[in-house]
Amino acid sequence: MDFDGFFRAELDQLRDEGNYRQFADLERQRGAFPRAKSHDLNRDVTVWCSNDYLGMGQHPKVLAAMHDAIDRSGAGAGGTRNISGTTHAHVELEAELADLHGKEAALLFTSGYVSNWAALGTLAARIPGCVVLSDEKNHASMIEGIRHSRAQKVIWKHNDVADLEAKLAALPANCPKLIAFESVYSMDGDIAPIAQICDLADRYGAMTYLDEVHAVGLYGPRGGGIAEREGLSHRLTVIEGTLGKAFGVVGGYIAASTELCDFVRSFASGFIFTTALPPAIAAGAAASVRHLKQSCVERQAHQSRVAQVRQRLDAIGLPHLENPSHIIPVMVGDPIKCKYISDILLRDYGIYIQPINYPTVPKGTERLRITPSPVHSDADIDVLIDALEALWAQCELARQPLAAQ
Repeated sequence: MDFDGFFRAELDQLRDEGNYRQFADLERQRGAFPRAKSHDLNRDVTVWCSNDYLGMGQHPKVLAAMHDAIDRSGAGAGGTRNISGTTHAHVELEAELADLHGKEAALLFTSGYVSNWAALGTLAARIPGCVVLSDEKNHASMIEGIRHSRAQKVIWKHNDVADLEAKLAALPANCPKLIAFESVYSMDGDIAPIAQICDLADRYGAMTYLDEVHAVGLYGPRGGGIAEREGLSHRLTVIEGTLGKAFGVVGGYIAASTELCDFVRSFASGFIFTTALPPAIAAGAAASVRHLKQSCVERQAHQSRVAQVRQRLDAIGLPHLENPSHIIPVMVGDPIKCKYISDILLRDYGIYIQPINYPTVPKGTERLRITPSPVHSDADIDVLIDALEALWAQCELARQPLAAQ
């Protein structure tokens, strides 16, 4: 078989469909976020699609903690967590995360993807007869973890508690059940009815597993996510989060009871057999978590900027999904035009917004996923809106009736 020929043909098909992904060669500028240098174009650009939602990846406290940890401990952890790789920075970070969510313990992973894959995969595989009830729009990492477990999986309609209850009621009463869902869904920006799901979990004796990766740091009085904001953290069995989005560093974690975290620590291959995060990463993440527990300034400014961008989009009739979160999906609905708009924004306007096409979102719902931050200025917003308005006209894309706003 001509393997390279096969690879080329498959990649050419992606290009023809407008779904081929290209990396933007960017160099973030310390202290100047959302500015970055585009090495592809040899110019400065403004990033409008970063998951560093609050700019904490540039925060002086985070950088100072990382520099100090490197000076004290060097670069790497030196091994897996079980074999010499558990440093004091890891222990401190896990304590901060447990406290953030009001749980007895937390367990650190190398990424949010790995934490979902390892934790869900281990729990569902090792609890005898466990059935996982998974929201149909759960992240790929959750889907892969459930699939890896080989446990029975029941998919329920997105955020539909009536459908979830019907699925729960159809299972044997004594069957171990695990409900897996997210708080903020990353592509549409909608939010799960957590309280109602917890009510069903109580009624049917199910565990709950909540992915808060797009909410931690951003919601709640201390940044504990939607569950903290709604006073529900204590009702959830497992809260999973990331350190690579609002906290601005990298890594994933779960927070739960001491026994559950120890169980996953002892049986999850995705935890046991991988090198620990560098101590400097753990120290920087802990500094970010500590800061956002005490400071609401970033969260308040963030929500203000999000509202401002939404209002400006409404004023020119650009279609965006209404949702109660910080994610603004501007709907294009065509993969070729979506990529074209993204390319021209970068080339002609110095605005970087990655196109979101299939398979990340269903065909026909291609979009520009905009994530305003507290450090985007009024001038940045002006440039963004003017550019989008010009490109919308050029591409002859539909607009929302202004009278409906």
